[in-house]
Amino acid sequence: MSTEFRTYEVRTYGCQMNVHDSERIAGLLEGSGYFPVKSDETADIIVFNTCAVRENADNKLYGNLG
Repeated sequence: MSTEFRTYEVRTYGCQMNVHDSERIAGLLEGSGYFPVKSDETADIIVFNTCAVRENADNKLYGNLG
């Protein structure tokens, strides 16, 4: 990793529960010493939080993965 500190980004796809879960994940990462970055910056860890119920969320995820 090229930075002095560890960084993360959480990408959320799906319902409001996913947003809440992503906030909790971010809190856990920050509690472990990670710092958030903007989506246009390079992160050491990227968490993809998607909804298994809504097919549209999965499609958006697969589109972002390439």
